[in-house]
Amino acid sequence: MKVKLKESLEHNSSMAAENAVLKNRITELELLVKYYEEQFRLAKHRQFGASSEKSECGEYEQLSLFDEAEATADVNVPEPELIEIEKHYRKRRSLVNDGLPENLPVEVIEHALPEEEQICGECGGELHVMGRESRRELKIIPARVRVVEHISNVYSCRKCENNNDHTPIVKAPTPEPLIKGSFASAEAVAHIMTQKFVMSVPLYRQEQEWNRQGIMLSRQTMSNWLIRCSDDWLALLYKRMRMKLLEHEVLHADETPVQVLHEPGKTAQSGSYMWLYRTSGDTKTPIVLYEYQPDRKGERPKVFLKDFKGYLHTDGYERYHDLPGGITVVGCWAHARRKFVEALKILPKEQQKNSAADIGRWYCDGLFSLERKYAGYSAEKRYEARMKYSLPFAEDFLLWANSVNALPKSLIGKAVSYLTGQWAYLKNVYLDGRLEFSNNRAERSIKPFVIGRKNWLFANTVNGAKSSSVIYSVIETAKENNLNPFDYLVWLFQTVPNTTTSKLDDLLPWSDNVPVACRVPKKDDS
Repeated sequence: MKVKLKESLEHNSSMAAENAVLKNRITELELLVKYYEEQFRLAKHRQFGASSEKSECGEYEQLSLFDEAEATADVNVPEPELIEIEKHYRKRRSLVNDGLPENLPVEVIEHALPEEEQICGECGGELHVMGRESRRELKIIPARVRVVEHISNVYSCRKCENNNDHTPIVKAPTPEPLIKGSFASAEAVAHIMTQKFVMSVPLYRQEQEWNRQGIMLSRQTMSNWLIRCSDDWLALLYKRMRMKLLEHEVLHADETPVQVLHEPGKTAQSGSYMWLYRTSGDTKTPIVLYEYQPDRKGERPKVFLKDFKGYLHTDGYERYHDLPGGITVVGCWAHARRKFVEALKILPKEQQKNSAADIGRWYCDGLFSLERKYAGYSAEKRYEARMKYSLPFAEDFLLWANSVNALPKSLIGKAVSYLTGQWAYLKNVYLDGRLEFSNNRAERSIKPFVIGRKNWLFANTVNGAKSSSVIYSVIETAKENNLNPFDYLVWLFQTVPNTTTSKLDDLLPWSDNVPVACRVPKKDDS
């Protein structure tokens, strides 16, 4: 009897242990299913939903979360009288400001009656012009191609030819060619560059367009032109702009993948990276530089920024956090907000209001709202306002985040972890009034490269990737300085081969020596 009782107890104990294991397993699977449901809803929203991260409700309607109404109520204040407002209709204002710029050349076509028809139909008298009516049209002429032949006259002395043993010969000077032994011109190379690096038109499509015009210009030749002009001429400006960039005290950095097919020691599917470094909004001479590197190691920004001392805006990539002590890394609050927005989007509509993701997004919106108020402030005044209003609000945000009990792998858990883990860098924005609240400036500058990558997909060689980084740097810096990339490149390619390295500063995009014709006309305020 005792043996059976013992066996029964052992069996029950074994069953209880198995039940506990199964319950734990069920809990794990439920959490896993919940995680996959979140990822599915987020992926579905990214594919079909709106990409904007703006708050859908009125700005800071969630203030009621903290009983704002009860805190400010006063029963002694009389209620306002009701006033009936008549209906009124607001005329919708058009946001289109299309127009013809005044600096364009005007081609006048005058329409007149033939002389035999300039006779009055009533009395037979001669008609005269009593007035004119005019209308304007925008005429677009596609790229026209022509051959420019440089002929240099060679001179000699007739008298010396007849009387002396030696005859002096003088040759008329001609400008240096862009590429020796090639028929490439400044205009042709500038056109190919702007088509690829501004309009994101791959070389194979440009080749097709040339062929349709009867010009057999291969993509291989165009690629050789781009690399030669980048290495011979634009690289000189790139080095000079890098020196100028590192003299600033506030910079932004970012990086994005790029695929290089023929890279030594790597397969075609391996990922390389295009790094970006640029000035902040505190300068009147913006600089945007790209740098190709075969990987994403932390040594890359260390080498590039070895002579830099100051503040560096970045995202949450941990490799930036190992930079030398003279560099203070400033985190991106836009990335922090994005985490809470994503956590909010995967929730059903009825569960969004007053959720942890909603509260976190509300805190972020409050901080960004304060930054918009400081937009017109000087750096000193912005610093004082941030210390008085923004920093205490951000510290309250941190206290709230530390009190949130969320699963680490859930989206809200990741959002909270990002905020608390990046706090040491996010709070650095309050060290100086010149610092910006996000790294969006760098993300906007790297976007042209990302758009181009979607069209040309990859770089063929390492030299091509490096040349692309130089060309993108010159073009994007020119755009930042309100220059027309095509006109600026034409001027550069006509000037650089005939100048000295000591005069490079006169060729930089912000130089006063850049012709007015290279500048983009300002829009008419009217």
